Amino acid sequence: MFTTILVPTDGSPHATTAVEDAIELAADQEATLHALSVADSGPLGDVRLPGEAANPSEALAERAQTFVDDAVALAEEAGVEATGTVRNGPPSSEILEYAREIDADVIVMGSRGRGGLHRMAVGSVADHVIRFGEFRVLVVDAGEDVADA
Repeated sequence: MFTTILVPTDGSPHATTAVEDAIELAADQEATLHALSVADSGPLGDVRLPGEAANPSEALAERAQTFVDDAVALAEEAGVEATGTVRNGPPSSEILEYAREIDADVIVMGSRGRGGLHRMAVGSVADHVIRFGEFRVLVVDAGEDVADA
């Protein structure tokens, strides 16, 4: 039924649970897993916090690459064919654009991401993907015992 599964990740607990579920689904369906992380350097991307790298965009991209590398490694350990990509831009738009590029059969994503100021400013990424995309979306919640990161 599914041959191409997209799992966006931002390293949050909900995204990590989504990666685990996407790997299980990909293994069951003998599908290829595409892990995507978006280094959002939009309007709030230039805000520097104490201890942050001199180049915030570079720091965001490096962190996104780590999330993708971790997801691909987990998939490969489970015997699932996987690829990872880092994009830059608004997460919801980049997720939908990439899903179209790979002709995704389903997007598996966390119900919430890192949250905080970003969520307050732009709204829910999962909600946007569901409302404006033409894809099946499996929204995963990490459970009540997981604190938002």
